[in-house]
Amino acid sequence: MLVVLLAAAVIPLNVLARQNVLVNAAQLAICLPMCAVGFIVARRQPGNPIGWLLLVIPVGIVLALDAGPYAWLAYRMGYRLPFGPAAVLLGASYFPVLTIALPLVFLLFPDGELPSPRWRWVLWSYLTVAIGLFLLGYAAMVTVIITQGAHLDAGGGLAGWDHPSGSTAWVAKVTVLFPALLVFWPVFAARLILSWRGASGDRRQQLKWLMAGSTAAVAGFVISNTVPALDPAAVAVGVGVVLPVCLGVAILKYRLYDIDRIISRTLAYAIVTGLLIGLYAGLVLLATRVLSVHSAVAVAAATLAAAALFSPLRRRVQLRVDRRFNRARYDASQTVAAFAARLKDAVDLDSVRDDLASTVNQALEPAHVSVWVRRHN
Repeated sequence: MLVVLLAAAVIPLNVLARQNVLVNAAQLAICLPMCAVGFIVARRQPGNPIGWLLLVIPVGIVLALDAGPYAWLAYRMGYRLPFGPAAVLLGASYFPVLTIALPLVFLLFPDGELPSPRWRWVLWSYLTVAIGLFLLGYAAMVTVIITQGAHLDAGGGLAGWDHPSGSTAWVAKVTVLFPALLVFWPVFAARLILSWRGASGDRRQQLKWLMAGSTAAVAGFVISNTVPALDPAAVAVGVGVVLPVCLGVAILKYRLYDIDRIISRTLAYAIVTGLLIGLYAGLVLLATRVLSVHSAVAVAAATLAAAALFSPLRRRVQLRVDRRFNRARYDASQTVAAFAARLKDAVDLDSVRDDLASTVNQALEPAHVSVWVRRHN
């Protein structure tokens, strides 16, 4: 409820402050799905800290989204608003929750427990460094506000923070210490890689869901830095939707084994899309530059060729991807195809029935198989 109330204030505050509503709405889209997943996990598994961490992250982000335009209204647009200094401090609240809470989600994945007691010193060292650094950071901000006043620069940041001097010169030393936090993140990633190598069954599927969500999140950041028009949308989809959904599915083990199909389909369509785009561009260039065909005719011909090749190309690529990344589905398809080939020459009903039951057992591995045959007198 708190996140919903805070989220409802984001758009009006940004409109009043004349800030980029689209960007902030996209950041808001990161919070709501993550909050929903965190609420479900915390409700289903209250002893699992990951659910509560997924709730803390949206609260910090939404507080920052509200506090930023609020401080802008107070210090740049001349509105007489209370709690201005608090808004300046809360405007940076997204950074600690993302850099402290989100890495802990990966460290404690999927059941909220450390892999062994030896990891306790890693956890406590990380918390000590992270919390200590951010306490120093907020102390530096308070020092700047007390000595120089709460003033915002053109970018909405606290003036005097980037270039401290005099009694606030020590603030510059705090920012130098932040890279110390980055040392722990490769350690957390190594823990997941080691878990992957020794995992099997449900745990391996859970790690596949985590990797799929992490890949989407990384892709969102990469796209945001390469395609400016998709900046907020890419981050919102990758970090705000796909990652928390994958985490929720993995932790709650809901449709856990669908990940193989999702990965194989995603890879297949990505490969097919890339091949068709290359074919389309090649045909257009060949027709317009080499054969001197009118551009409209070349585009139409290339479009028809790409459309005609889509289905056969997708089937071939899907088969190869399943063979490499979704072996269970590939083996099941091969088993069914072999049964269909045998069925063409079968004449004995009892042998067909036994072969059908054996094929179903091999392909689907059900708990029980029954075959009912209606005999005509």
